[in-house]
Amino acid sequence: MFGRRRKRSEEDVDSFDVASEELAEDAADAEYAAEPEEAQDAEEDFAAGRVSLPPAPRPDGPWDVSEVSDAAAGRVDLGGLLVPGVEGMELRVEVAGDAIVAATVVLQDSAVQLQAFAAPRNEGIWKEVREEIAGGITQQGGVVDEAEGPLGWELRAQVPVQLPDGKNGVQTVRFVGVDGPRWFLRGVISGQGAVRPETASLLEAVFRDTVVVRGSGPMAPRDPIVLKLPSDAQMVPDGVQQEDAEGSRFAGGVDRLQRGPEITEVH
Repeated sequence: MFGRRRKRSEEDVDSFDVASEELAEDAADAEYAAEPEEAQDAEEDFAAGRVSLPPAPRPDGPWDVSEVSDAAAGRVDLGGLLVPGVEGMELRVEVAGDAIVAATVVLQDSAVQLQAFAAPRNEGIWKEVREEIAGGITQQGGVVDEAEGPLGWELRAQVPVQLPDGKNGVQTVRFVGVDGPRWFLRGVISGQGAVRPETASLLEAVFRDTVVVRGSGPMAPRDPIVLKLPSDAQMVPDGVQQEDAEGSRFAGGVDRLQRGPEITEVH
């Protein structure tokens, strides 16, 4: 069963958190303005060397479509992503304008949002992206820890949010990412899988077994790899309870996710 959610605006397409990225860039510009020119050159040289590192090996995935003999077997074909089907899961898609740019797998009281982006042929961008995300969350008053988890280096963040009753709260999320050949796959784990990472093994397995189909056409780095709905997809509007929807082999868990303890009230 597919749920369809529309992004708040066209600017949300980047999904690296545009506001966070702009805050990080503003902070970087201010820092450079205060430094001597020699220090700026040294910093830029260091950053260039860091970003130009090739993607690390991926012996356990995620996979490029060229690395899998039968990519469609056991996976939901979303065009740019082939997502493993897991018993009891709900699959949502997120829309920016007329394009589908992300897929979210919901399993009981946890979820992982999957989004793929174009990347340079011989350069990994996950380290740079982590720094930008961390800087943006910190600027917003959140707390971020960088840790090495089952999927490699990740960010474990407490992000300030506003609760439905208007009070301030904190949402715990995990940002994971893997660099592939000319693509980057990012995952955002929420719910109990973020609050208690030891419970997220199934979501992590979904992330690992996802196949990315970048295509051979030219794309600018960080452009989202656009997704599509399967031809037999059954759409369910927001607000429809899963028990009221028929015919889904992946239904279940959305109500518990919405009520879950991943958001904590701050007094």
